[in-house]
Amino acid sequence: MAEDSVGKPTPPDLPKYLREPLEKQSPERLDAIATYARKLAEWRREQREMQANQRREEEAVDDEELKELNDRDISTDSAEYEDVPASGAYITIKETKPGYRYYYWQWRDGDSWKNEYIAPVNPKEQ
Repeated sequence: MAEDSVGKPTPPDLPKYLREPLEKQSPERLDAIATYARKLAEWRREQREMQANQRREEEAVDDEELKELNDRDISTDSAEYEDVPASGAYITIKETKPGYRYYYWQWRDGDSWKNEYIAPVNPKEQ
């Protein structure tokens, strides 16, 4: 029995309910599964990117608000923020509780969203 496992690839960290049925499949079926998995992964990445772009279009501040930030000497250059990625990040307004609005950098990180505080929208009122 030990001889059967010589050269067998180490499985990825998959749940048992996925791994065990795969190990019982023929090479041809495994090739078909691999092809499907690659295409499915590509499609999921495209869907995630489309959703991120749609969210950006809906939430990103406009040019007038960017100018207002620059007029307040608040940088709108993501490179000047330590944890903000150089591409894919945009500035949005978040309301943390009624009446308290703040500018944040926001970006997609895998399947989740991350953000970093910039400044209050109305600093004199808060």
